[in-house]
Amino acid sequence: MAKLAKGTWIVVTDSEKALFMRNLTDLQDPNFEVTDTEQQDNPSDSAQSANRPGRMQDGGMNQRSALDDTDWHELAKDRFAKDLSDLLYKAAHKGLFDKLVIVASPQVLGVLRDDMHVEVTSKIVAEIPKTLTNHPVHEIEQIVKHALEA
Repeated sequence: MAKLAKGTWIVVTDSEKALFMRNLTDLQDPNFEVTDTEQQDNPSDSAQSANRPGRMQDGGMNQRSALDDTDWHELAKDRFAKDLSDLLYKAAHKGLFDKLVIVASPQVLGVLRDDMHVEVTSKIVAEIPKTLTNHPVHEIEQIVKHALEA
């Protein structure tokens, strides 16, 4: 059974952007159609932080240490992956795809694996640990083709 059959969904994502594509042909000559995109506006951590990090009294006289502040930028990246997981669950539940190829950075793949419902994971035919969100579609087609042929 071909991993990249006609109608297979390909999701190319990083921690801030996702491309949803459908293969219109087969593995021999893939032709991906972009069906949707998701993008998160995620400013730098300093732009999202309201205050400077707190300080606490150390054991010694007049000694204080800075406390680590919440990294809002990283939290937003994790939240994006979890939101993507929810989107994929809703699409799988509606029967919008039978096969799924996920192309994502290893970190994002890890978050997705931890958060994806079995209804989605049962449809995954391949995971490709690469960041390709800024590549043109014709390059993504060839990279996915070569990864699945290996």
